[in-house]
Amino acid sequence: MKRNENREGIKGMANPGRYGIERLAYWLMRITGLGLLAYFIGHIYETSSILSGKDAWNSMLEMTQTTEGHVLLTLVIGMCVFHTANGIRVMLGHGGIGVGKPARPDYPYIPASQNNMHKLCIYASIGLAALAMMYGASVLFGE
Repeated sequence: MKRNENREGIKGMANPGRYGIERLAYWLMRITGLGLLAYFIGHIYETSSILSGKDAWNSMLEMTQTTEGHVLLTLVIGMCVFHTANGIRVMLGHGGIGVGKPARPDYPYIPASQNNMHKLCIYASIGLAALAMMYGASVLFGE
């Protein structure tokens, strides 16, 4: 069964170290998208509680005024900033901005679109998200 030796399946595909920062950005984009969708649904539910009156609204808001609520909101800030910044990077790349000059595909083929500018933008997206999370945590926790 030598043929199946090199098949790693999902474990190999999900390994961010194998393909570099681009694979990490790919997974973070999907995870943050799902996280923001879950937050959006929860936010709609929380906001609609105002229809039940002031007491229901205040009891719903008390859930966000806890340590866990502040941590959740800090994560939402980070997800939102990363997803936005990385999405802008992806849109610019799809528009041909920053992808480099087309070249003849000689072996070993290195895609011009995966250049250092796009890698730097991924790191910048992660850095912006971290800074936004630190600022959000300092505001939420009052320090």
